[in-house]
Amino acid sequence: MNQQTPGPEPAAAALDAGSAAAPKLARLIRYRTVSSREPQDIDIGEFDAFIRALPELFPLVHRHLGLERVNGYGLLYHWTGKPGPRDAATGAVEAGAGGAGGPLVLMAHYDVVPAARPETWEHPPFSGEISDGVIHGRGALDDKGSLAAVLQAVELLLAEDFQPARDVYLSFGNNEEVSGVTAGVTAALLEGRDIRPWMVLDEGGAVATQAFPFVDGPVAVVGVTEKGVLDVELATEDPGGHASTPHRRGATARLARAVVRLDDNPLPAALPAPTVEMFGRLAPAARFPAGLVFGKPGVFRKPLTRILARMGGESEALTRTTVAVTQLQGSSAANVLASRATANANIRVAVGDTVEGTLKRLRRIIRDPSVTLRLVEGNEPSPVSATDNEQFALLAEAIAAVFPDAVPAPYVMLGGTDSRRFTGICDAVYRFAPFRMDRRARASIHADNECLGIQAFGEGILFYGRLLRGLQSGQ
Repeated sequence: MNQQTPGPEPAAAALDAGSAAAPKLARLIRYRTVSSREPQDIDIGEFDAFIRALPELFPLVHRHLGLERVNGYGLLYHWTGKPGPRDAATGAVEAGAGGAGGPLVLMAHYDVVPAARPETWEHPPFSGEISDGVIHGRGALDDKGSLAAVLQAVELLLAEDFQPARDVYLSFGNNEEVSGVTAGVTAALLEGRDIRPWMVLDEGGAVATQAFPFVDGPVAVVGVTEKGVLDVELATEDPGGHASTPHRRGATARLARAVVRLDDNPLPAALPAPTVEMFGRLAPAARFPAGLVFGKPGVFRKPLTRILARMGGESEALTRTTVAVTQLQGSSAANVLASRATANANIRVAVGDTVEGTLKRLRRIIRDPSVTLRLVEGNEPSPVSATDNEQFALLAEAIAAVFPDAVPAPYVMLGGTDSRRFTGICDAVYRFAPFRMDRRARASIHADNECLGIQAFGEGILFYGRLLRGLQSGQ
Protein backbone atom coordinates (compact mmCIF):
# COMPACT_ATOMS: atom_id res chain seq x y z
CA MET A 1 0.00 0.00 0.00
CA ASN A 2 2.35 2.68 -1.26
CA GLN A 3 0.67 5.97 -2.02
CA GLN A 4 3.96 7.82 -2.42
CA THR A 5 5.07 7.04 -5.97
CA PRO A 6 8.52 8.48 -6.66
CA GLY A 7 9.38 10.56 -9.67
CA PRO A 8 11.29 9.11 -12.61
CA GLU A 9 14.56 11.02 -12.41
CA PRO A 10 16.13 10.03 -9.07
CA ALA A 11 14.11 6.82 -8.63
CA ALA A 12 17.03 4.40 -8.56
CA ALA A 13 19.09 6.53 -6.20
CA ALA A 14 16.05 7.06 -3.99
CA LEU A 15 15.35 3.34 -3.82
CA ASP A 16 18.95 2.63 -2.84
CA ALA A 17 18.99 5.35 -0.18
CA GLY A 18 15.60 4.36 1.21
CA SER A 19 16.38 0.65 1.27
CA ALA A 20 19.62 1.20 3.19
CA ALA A 21 17.95 3.39 5.82
CA ALA A 22 14.52 1.73 6.06
CA PRO A 23 15.54 -0.61 8.93
CA LYS A 24 16.72 2.43 10.88
CA LEU A 25 13.40 4.22 10.56
CA ALA A 26 11.56 0.97 11.30
CA ARG A 27 13.46 0.60 14.55
CA LEU A 28 12.75 4.19 15.59
CA ILE A 29 9.04 3.65 14.96
CA ARG A 30 9.03 0.77 17.45
CA TYR A 31 9.76 3.11 20.34
CA ARG A 32 6.41 4.27 21.71
CA THR A 33 7.35 7.91 22.18
CA VAL A 34 3.76 9.03 22.72
CA SER A 35 3.56 12.53 24.17
CA SER A 36 0.91 13.77 26.56
CA ARG A 37 0.05 16.90 28.49
CA GLU A 38 -0.13 14.70 31.58
CA PRO A 39 3.38 13.69 32.72
CA GLN A 40 2.11 10.49 34.35
CA ASP A 41 0.84 9.31 30.95
CA ILE A 42 4.30 9.48 29.32
CA ASP A 43 6.42 6.32 29.23
CA ILE A 44 9.73 8.09 29.66
CA GLY A 45 11.59 4.81 29.23
CA GLU A 46 10.54 4.76 25.57
CA PHE A 47 12.01 8.23 25.07
CA ASP A 48 15.24 7.15 26.77
CA ALA A 49 15.45 4.04 24.59
CA PHE A 50 14.86 6.09 21.44
CA ILE A 51 17.72 8.43 22.32
CA ARG A 52 20.05 5.53 23.19
CA ALA A 53 19.41 3.97 19.78
CA LEU A 54 20.53 7.01 17.79
CA PRO A 55 24.33 6.64 18.25
CA GLU A 56 24.09 3.01 17.18
CA LEU A 57 22.05 3.83 14.08
CA PHE A 58 23.97 6.99 13.11
CA PRO A 59 27.51 6.55 14.50
CA LEU A 60 29.24 9.18 12.34
CA VAL A 61 26.72 11.84 13.35
CA HIS A 62 27.47 11.17 17.00
CA ARG A 63 31.20 11.05 16.41
CA HIS A 64 31.48 14.33 14.54
CA LEU A 65 28.59 16.52 15.70
CA GLY A 66 28.16 18.03 19.13
CA LEU A 67 25.00 16.99 20.98
CA GLU A 68 23.25 18.95 23.69
CA ARG A 69 20.13 17.94 25.60
CA VAL A 70 17.56 20.72 25.83
CA ASN A 71 14.72 20.78 28.33
CA GLY A 72 15.52 17.21 29.26
CA TYR A 73 14.60 15.37 26.06
CA GLY A 74 15.11 17.83 23.24
CA LEU A 75 18.14 17.07 21.07
CA LEU A 76 20.30 19.81 19.58
CA TYR A 77 23.15 18.72 17.31
CA HIS A 78 25.78 21.18 16.10
CA TRP A 79 27.72 20.60 12.88
CA THR A 80 30.52 23.14 12.48
CA GLY A 81 30.76 24.64 9.03
CA LYS A 82 33.85 25.54 7.06
CA PRO A 83 35.84 28.46 8.45
CA GLY A 84 35.65 31.74 6.61
CA PRO A 85 38.39 33.01 4.28
CA ARG A 86 41.61 34.50 5.67
CA ASP A 87 42.21 38.21 5.59
CA ALA A 88 44.83 38.92 2.92
CA ALA A 89 46.69 41.45 5.09
CA THR A 90 46.64 39.87 8.54
CA GLY A 91 46.11 36.18 7.75
CA ALA A 92 43.34 36.05 10.35
CA VAL A 93 40.31 33.91 9.64
CA GLU A 94 37.33 36.11 8.79
CA ALA A 95 33.81 35.40 10.02
CA GLY A 96 32.45 32.77 7.73
CA ALA A 97 29.76 30.13 7.81
CA GLY A 98 29.57 29.97 11.56
CA GLY A 99 29.43 33.73 11.94
CA ALA A 100 28.13 36.07 9.25
CA GLY A 101 24.94 34.85 7.67
CA GLY A 102 24.03 32.48 10.48
CA PRO A 103 23.46 28.72 10.51
CA LEU A 104 20.91 26.45 8.90
CA VAL A 105 18.56 24.78 11.38
CA LEU A 106 16.87 21.52 10.34
CA MET A 107 14.01 20.57 12.64
CA ALA A 108 11.92 17.48 13.34
CA HIS A 109 10.23 15.88 16.33
CA TYR A 110 10.20 12.32 17.56
CA ASP A 111 7.14 12.33 19.78
CA VAL A 112 3.97 10.90 18.27
CA VAL A 113 0.24 10.87 18.90
CA PRO A 114 -1.40 7.73 20.32
CA ALA A 115 -2.82 4.95 18.19
CA ALA A 116 -6.25 4.82 19.84
CA ARG A 117 -7.46 1.60 18.20
CA PRO A 118 -4.51 -0.59 17.20
CA GLU A 119 -6.85 -3.38 16.11
CA THR A 120 -8.05 -1.25 13.17
CA TRP A 121 -4.55 -0.93 11.69
CA GLU A 122 -3.51 -3.19 8.82
CA HIS A 123 -0.09 -3.47 10.49
CA PRO A 124 0.40 -2.92 14.24
CA PRO A 125 1.05 0.80 14.77
CA PHE A 126 4.37 0.36 16.61
CA SER A 127 5.63 -2.68 14.73
CA GLY A 128 7.80 -0.80 12.24
CA GLU A 129 7.01 -3.54 9.75
CA ILE A 130 8.54 -3.31 6.29
CA SER A 131 6.47 -4.99 3.60
CA ASP A 132 5.76 -4.45 -0.08
CA GLY A 133 8.17 -1.54 -0.25
CA VAL A 134 6.53 0.35 2.62
CA ILE A 135 7.57 1.21 6.20
CA HIS A 136 4.52 0.98 8.44
CA GLY A 137 3.81 2.57 11.79
CA ARG A 138 2.97 5.60 13.86
CA GLY A 139 5.42 8.40 13.16
CA ALA A 140 6.49 7.23 9.71
CA LEU A 141 5.24 10.52 8.27
CA ASP A 142 4.79 12.57 11.43
CA ASP A 143 7.64 13.03 12.09
CA LYS A 144 10.20 10.28 12.63
CA GLY A 145 10.50 9.92 8.87
CA SER A 146 11.91 13.44 8.54
CA LEU A 147 14.16 12.98 11.58
CA ALA A 148 15.62 9.75 10.20
CA ALA A 149 16.02 11.25 6.72
CA VAL A 150 17.95 14.23 8.13
CA LEU A 151 20.25 12.03 10.20
CA GLN A 152 20.85 9.59 7.34
CA ALA A 153 21.66 12.43 4.92
CA VAL A 154 24.21 13.83 7.38
CA GLU A 155 25.60 10.35 8.01
CA LEU A 156 26.19 9.83 4.28
CA LEU A 157 27.82 13.24 3.86
CA LEU A 158 30.13 12.61 6.81
CA ALA A 159 31.19 9.34 5.21
CA GLU A 160 32.46 11.48 2.32
CA ASP A 161 34.30 13.84 4.70
CA PHE A 162 31.89 16.57 3.66
CA GLN A 163 31.76 19.77 5.69
CA PRO A 164 28.91 22.24 5.15
CA ALA A 165 29.60 25.77 3.98
CA ARG A 166 27.94 27.19 7.10
CA ASP A 167 27.11 25.88 10.55
CA VAL A 168 24.18 23.47 10.76
CA TYR A 169 22.01 22.70 13.76
CA LEU A 170 19.69 19.71 13.97
CA SER A 171 16.89 20.45 16.44
CA PHE A 172 14.70 17.49 17.38
CA GLY A 173 11.77 18.04 19.72
CA ASN A 174 10.06 15.70 22.15
CA ASN A 175 6.70 17.39 22.74
CA GLU A 176 5.57 18.99 19.49
CA GLU A 177 2.32 17.03 19.43
CA VAL A 178 1.16 18.69 22.65
CA SER A 179 2.47 22.17 21.74
CA GLY A 180 5.24 21.69 24.27
CA VAL A 181 7.96 24.14 25.22
CA THR A 182 11.12 22.35 24.09
CA ALA A 183 11.34 24.14 20.74
CA GLY A 184 10.85 27.48 22.46
CA VAL A 185 13.58 26.66 24.97
CA THR A 186 15.88 25.73 22.08
CA ALA A 187 15.19 28.99 20.25
CA ALA A 188 15.82 30.95 23.45
CA LEU A 189 19.08 29.04 23.96
CA LEU A 190 20.33 30.02 20.51
CA GLU A 191 19.21 33.61 20.98
CA GLY A 192 21.05 33.76 24.29
CA ARG A 193 24.21 32.77 22.44
CA ASP A 194 23.59 35.49 19.85
CA ILE A 195 22.90 32.90 17.16
CA ARG A 196 20.34 33.99 14.56
CA PRO A 197 19.69 31.27 11.97
CA TRP A 198 20.02 32.00 8.28
CA MET A 199 17.17 29.58 7.62
CA VAL A 200 14.97 27.21 9.60
CA LEU A 201 13.32 24.21 7.94
CA ASP A 202 10.76 22.09 9.79
CA GLU A 203 8.01 19.65 8.89
CA GLY A 204 4.98 20.97 7.09
CA GLY A 205 4.18 20.87 3.35
CA ALA A 206 4.99 17.86 1.21
CA VAL A 207 5.16 16.79 -2.40
CA ALA A 208 1.40 16.57 -2.57
CA THR A 209 -0.86 15.00 -5.17
CA GLN A 210 -4.66 15.23 -5.24
CA ALA A 211 -4.35 18.34 -3.10
CA PHE A 212 -5.45 21.14 -5.42
CA PRO A 213 -8.43 21.31 -7.74
CA PHE A 214 -7.62 21.19 -11.44
CA VAL A 215 -3.94 20.33 -10.87
CA ASP A 216 -3.11 16.74 -11.79
CA GLY A 217 0.62 16.67 -11.10
CA PRO A 218 2.49 16.83 -7.80
CA VAL A 219 2.96 20.14 -6.04
CA ALA A 220 5.85 20.67 -3.63
CA VAL A 221 4.11 22.96 -1.14
CA VAL A 222 6.48 24.84 1.15
CA GLY A 223 4.87 26.45 4.17
CA VAL A 224 5.96 30.10 4.40
CA THR A 225 3.68 30.72 7.37
CA GLU A 226 1.28 28.77 9.51
CA LYS A 227 -2.10 29.44 10.96
CA GLY A 228 -2.41 30.38 14.58
CA VAL A 229 -3.65 27.67 16.94
CA LEU A 230 -6.31 28.58 19.45
CA ASP A 231 -8.21 26.46 21.98
CA VAL A 232 -11.33 28.01 23.49
CA GLU A 233 -13.54 26.47 26.15
CA LEU A 234 -17.26 27.10 25.76
CA ALA A 235 -19.12 26.64 29.04
CA THR A 236 -22.70 26.87 30.31
CA GLU A 237 -24.00 26.46 33.84
CA ASP A 238 -27.35 25.48 35.33
CA PRO A 239 -28.76 24.44 38.71
CA GLY A 240 -28.91 20.83 37.47
CA GLY A 241 -31.19 18.33 39.15
CA HIS A 242 -32.74 14.93 38.53
CA ALA A 243 -33.20 13.83 34.94
CA SER A 244 -36.79 12.79 35.67
CA THR A 245 -37.78 16.46 35.92
CA PRO A 246 -35.90 18.21 33.09
CA HIS A 247 -36.39 21.85 32.17
CA ARG A 248 -35.99 23.62 28.84
CA ARG A 249 -32.81 25.42 27.87
CA GLY A 250 -30.61 23.61 30.35
CA ALA A 251 -26.83 23.76 30.26
CA THR A 252 -26.41 21.04 27.61
CA ALA A 253 -29.15 22.46 25.38
CA ARG A 254 -27.66 25.96 25.39
CA LEU A 255 -24.20 24.57 24.76
CA ALA A 256 -25.51 22.44 21.90
CA ARG A 257 -27.18 25.49 20.36
CA ALA A 258 -23.89 27.40 20.55
CA VAL A 259 -22.02 24.53 18.88
CA VAL A 260 -24.60 24.30 16.08
CA ARG A 261 -24.40 28.04 15.48
CA LEU A 262 -20.65 27.81 15.11
CA ASP A 263 -21.06 24.94 12.68
CA ASP A 264 -23.71 26.77 10.65
CA ASN A 265 -21.82 30.05 10.45
CA PRO A 266 -18.23 29.61 9.24
CA LEU A 267 -15.96 32.60 9.59
CA PRO A 268 -15.41 34.87 6.56
CA ALA A 269 -13.37 33.50 3.67
CA ALA A 270 -10.43 35.30 2.08
CA LEU A 271 -7.21 34.47 0.26
CA PRO A 272 -4.04 35.70 1.99
CA ALA A 273 -1.08 36.81 -0.12
CA PRO A 274 0.86 33.50 0.14
CA THR A 275 -2.16 31.59 -1.19
CA VAL A 276 -2.56 34.04 -4.06
CA GLU A 277 1.11 33.52 -4.95
CA MET A 278 0.69 29.75 -4.67
CA PHE A 279 -2.06 29.69 -7.28
CA GLY A 280 -0.04 31.95 -9.53
CA ARG A 281 2.80 29.43 -9.48
CA LEU A 282 0.38 26.57 -10.13
CA ALA A 283 -1.08 28.19 -13.25
CA PRO A 284 1.22 26.48 -15.80
CA ALA A 285 0.39 23.05 -14.32
CA ALA A 286 -3.38 23.59 -14.04
CA ARG A 287 -5.94 22.27 -16.52
CA PHE A 288 -7.85 24.66 -18.78
CA PRO A 289 -9.67 26.88 -17.93
CA ALA A 290 -8.42 26.83 -14.33
CA GLY A 291 -4.95 27.74 -15.54
CA LEU A 292 -6.26 31.05 -16.82
CA VAL A 293 -7.85 31.81 -13.45
CA PHE A 294 -4.79 30.72 -11.50
CA GLY A 295 -2.61 32.82 -13.79
CA LYS A 296 -4.43 35.95 -12.64
CA PRO A 297 -5.26 35.18 -9.02
CA GLY A 298 -5.36 38.87 -8.15
CA VAL A 299 -8.04 39.52 -10.76
CA PHE A 300 -10.07 36.41 -9.91
CA ARG A 301 -9.41 36.52 -6.16
CA LYS A 302 -13.04 36.77 -5.04
CA PRO A 303 -14.53 34.02 -7.26
CA LEU A 304 -11.56 31.76 -6.52
CA THR A 305 -12.13 32.30 -2.81
CA ARG A 306 -15.82 31.38 -3.13
CA ILE A 307 -15.04 28.22 -5.10
CA LEU A 308 -12.44 26.98 -2.64
CA ALA A 309 -14.63 27.78 0.36
CA ARG A 310 -17.44 25.65 -1.08
CA MET A 311 -15.20 22.66 -1.73
CA GLY A 312 -14.66 21.88 1.94
CA GLY A 313 -11.71 20.02 3.46
CA GLU A 314 -8.21 21.21 2.65
CA SER A 315 -9.42 23.65 0.00
CA GLU A 316 -11.80 25.43 2.35
CA ALA A 317 -9.22 25.49 5.14
CA LEU A 318 -6.97 27.56 2.86
CA THR A 319 -9.55 30.35 2.83
CA ARG A 320 -10.67 30.96 6.40
CA THR A 321 -10.19 30.61 10.13
CA THR A 322 -11.63 27.19 10.94
CA VAL A 323 -13.47 26.10 14.07
CA ALA A 324 -13.69 22.44 15.10
CA VAL A 325 -15.44 21.36 18.29
CA THR A 326 -13.33 18.46 19.52
CA GLN A 327 -14.34 17.70 23.11
CA LEU A 328 -17.70 17.74 24.91
CA GLN A 329 -18.45 17.21 28.59
CA GLY A 330 -21.68 17.35 30.55
CA SER A 331 -23.28 15.36 33.30
CA SER A 332 -21.29 12.71 35.13
CA ALA A 333 -24.26 10.33 35.39
CA ALA A 334 -27.03 9.13 33.10
CA ASN A 335 -29.83 10.33 35.38
CA VAL A 336 -28.36 13.68 36.45
CA LEU A 337 -28.92 17.00 34.70
CA ALA A 338 -25.65 18.73 33.95
CA SER A 339 -24.91 21.67 36.21
CA ARG A 340 -22.04 22.56 33.88
CA ALA A 341 -21.46 21.64 30.25
CA THR A 342 -18.32 22.43 28.27
CA ALA A 343 -16.98 22.11 24.75
CA ASN A 344 -13.49 22.72 23.40
CA ALA A 345 -13.23 24.58 20.11
CA ASN A 346 -9.94 24.01 18.34
CA ILE A 347 -9.45 26.97 16.04
CA ARG A 348 -6.87 27.55 13.31
CA VAL A 349 -6.51 31.31 12.90
CA ALA A 350 -5.99 32.36 9.29
CA VAL A 351 -3.20 34.66 8.19
CA GLY A 352 -4.64 38.16 8.43
CA ASP A 353 -6.90 37.30 11.38
CA THR A 354 -6.00 37.64 15.05
CA VAL A 355 -6.80 35.77 18.24
CA GLU A 356 -8.69 38.73 19.67
CA GLY A 357 -10.66 39.30 16.48
CA THR A 358 -11.56 35.62 16.29
CA LEU A 359 -12.88 35.59 19.86
CA LYS A 360 -15.08 38.61 19.09
CA ARG A 361 -16.51 36.85 16.04
CA LEU A 362 -17.25 33.70 18.03
CA ARG A 363 -19.22 35.71 20.58
CA ARG A 364 -21.23 37.39 17.82
CA ILE A 365 -22.01 34.02 16.22
CA ILE A 366 -23.04 32.33 19.47
CA ARG A 367 -25.26 35.28 20.52
CA ASP A 368 -25.77 33.98 24.04
CA PRO A 369 -24.19 35.76 27.01
CA SER A 370 -24.86 32.70 29.19
CA VAL A 371 -22.22 30.81 27.18
CA THR A 372 -18.81 31.86 28.44
CA LEU A 373 -15.68 31.68 26.33
CA ARG A 374 -12.36 31.00 28.03
CA LEU A 375 -9.07 31.20 26.17
CA VAL A 376 -7.25 27.97 27.06
CA GLU A 377 -4.17 28.64 24.96
CA GLY A 378 -3.39 30.19 21.65
CA ASN A 379 -0.93 31.94 19.40
CA GLU A 380 -1.20 34.30 16.47
CA PRO A 381 -0.49 33.23 12.88
CA SER A 382 3.24 33.12 12.14
CA PRO A 383 5.00 35.86 10.17
CA VAL A 384 5.21 35.22 6.44
CA SER A 385 8.67 34.26 5.15
CA ALA A 386 9.82 35.58 1.79
CA THR A 387 9.89 33.65 -1.48
CA ASP A 388 12.26 35.97 -3.34
CA ASN A 389 15.35 35.32 -1.21
CA GLU A 390 18.34 32.97 -1.31
CA GLN A 391 16.77 30.62 1.21
CA PHE A 392 13.65 29.88 -0.81
CA ALA A 393 15.75 29.62 -3.96
CA LEU A 394 17.88 26.94 -2.26
CA LEU A 395 14.75 25.00 -1.30
CA ALA A 396 13.39 25.28 -4.84
CA GLU A 397 16.70 24.06 -6.30
CA ALA A 398 16.77 21.02 -4.02
CA ILE A 399 13.13 20.25 -4.84
CA ALA A 400 13.78 20.49 -8.57
CA ALA A 401 16.77 18.17 -8.30
CA VAL A 402 14.96 15.42 -6.40
CA PHE A 403 11.35 15.98 -7.50
CA PRO A 404 11.70 17.19 -11.11
CA ASP A 405 8.02 16.56 -11.84
CA ALA A 406 6.78 18.73 -8.96
CA VAL A 407 5.90 22.40 -9.01
CA PRO A 408 7.37 24.21 -5.96
CA ALA A 409 4.92 26.66 -4.43
CA PRO A 410 4.52 28.57 -1.17
CA TYR A 411 1.46 27.93 0.96
CA VAL A 412 -0.09 28.59 4.34
CA MET A 413 0.55 25.69 6.70
CA LEU A 414 -2.82 24.59 8.08
CA GLY A 415 -1.48 22.88 11.19
CA GLY A 416 0.96 24.03 13.83
CA THR A 417 4.65 23.14 14.03
CA ASP A 418 7.57 23.70 16.39
CA SER A 419 9.07 26.11 13.85
CA ARG A 420 6.77 28.92 14.99
CA ARG A 421 8.97 29.16 18.10
CA PHE A 422 11.88 30.23 15.88
CA THR A 423 10.21 33.12 14.06
CA GLY A 424 11.48 35.53 16.70
CA ILE A 425 15.12 34.78 15.82
CA CYS A 426 14.86 34.02 12.10
CA ASP A 427 13.07 35.75 9.22
CA ALA A 428 13.32 32.74 6.90
CA VAL A 429 11.30 29.92 8.48
CA TYR A 430 9.91 27.26 6.15
CA ARG A 431 7.92 24.06 6.55
CA PHE A 432 8.42 21.18 4.13
CA ALA A 433 8.54 17.42 4.62
CA PRO A 434 10.30 16.06 1.50
CA PHE A 435 8.03 13.08 0.92
CA ARG A 436 5.41 12.34 -1.70
CA MET A 437 1.94 12.14 -0.19
CA ASP A 438 -1.39 11.64 -1.89
CA ARG A 439 -4.71 12.34 -0.20
CA ARG A 440 -4.80 8.96 1.51
CA ALA A 441 -1.28 9.31 2.86
CA ARG A 442 -2.00 12.79 4.22
CA ALA A 443 -5.18 11.51 5.83
CA SER A 444 -3.21 8.79 7.68
CA ILE A 445 -1.34 11.39 9.73
CA HIS A 446 -2.83 11.20 13.26
CA ALA A 447 -5.06 8.41 11.95
CA ASP A 448 -4.85 4.70 11.11
CA ASN A 449 -2.32 3.01 8.83
CA GLU A 450 0.34 5.69 8.77
CA CYS A 451 3.17 4.59 6.49
CA LEU A 452 5.96 5.76 4.22
CA GLY A 453 7.14 4.17 1.00
CA ILE A 454 10.81 3.16 0.92
CA GLN A 455 11.49 5.08 -2.29
CA ALA A 456 9.65 8.12 -0.96
CA PHE A 457 11.78 7.90 2.19
CA GLY A 458 14.87 7.72 0.00
CA GLU A 459 13.81 10.84 -1.86
CA GLY A 460 13.64 12.63 1.47
CA ILE A 461 17.21 11.57 2.26
CA LEU A 462 18.38 12.79 -1.15
CA PHE A 463 16.58 16.09 -0.64
CA TYR A 464 18.32 16.88 2.65
CA GLY A 465 21.66 15.86 1.15
CA ARG A 466 21.12 18.16 -1.82
CA LEU A 467 20.06 20.99 0.47
CA LEU A 468 23.20 20.68 2.60
CA ARG A 469 25.45 20.50 -0.46
CA GLY A 470 23.82 23.60 -1.86
CA LEU A 471 24.60 25.80 1.14
CA GLN A 472 26.72 28.83 0.50
CA SER A 473 28.85 30.47 3.16
CA GLY A 474 27.65 33.64 4.87
CA GLN A 475 28.74 36.90 3.36
